[in-house]
Amino acid sequence: MSKNYIRAGELELKEKLVNIGRVAKVVKGGRRFSFSAVSVVGDGKGHVGIGLGKANEVTDAIKKSVEDARKSIIKIPIVKGTIPHEIIGKYGAAKVMLKPASPGTGIIAGGGVRAVLEAAGIQDILTKLLGSSNPHNVVKATIKGLESITDAKRVAEKRGISYQELFST
Repeated sequence: MSKNYIRAGELELKEKLVNIGRVAKVVKGGRRFSFSAVSVVGDGKGHVGIGLGKANEVTDAIKKSVEDARKSIIKIPIVKGTIPHEIIGKYGAAKVMLKPASPGTGIIAGGGVRAVLEAAGIQDILTKLLGSSNPHNVVKATIKGLESITDAKRVAEKRGISYQELFST
């Protein structure tokens, strides 16, 4: 599956921290603590990326996660402030159901899912978290779901027909 990444230098990105976790490594003298951070970046116009960073200091972990997020930006189709169709994104034990909503509904989501959708610029959507609520996997499942969305133009191109022909059949 080829991923179409976009260069971050061309976009005005907003950063949002999703989660900071303290992780421990057990060594001979006891436990050694470090931090992992999950961040989301997006321009609010259909471009969004997620990143994970680990370091001994919180600020370094956040910086690393934002740098990682800038490297993994993808473009998602937005139709009238929502997504074109319903989709379920899966990653690990986390499943995220994303459902288009009518204008004025708002983002009905929590935690990591909300952060990703706000960064992407989606205004109206219904979501449901199924399975694990681990922030890392939830964010990755959301991105995977958004990545697999296809709009009408892409479907027409794939079938080798025009946009009008797609709706006339």
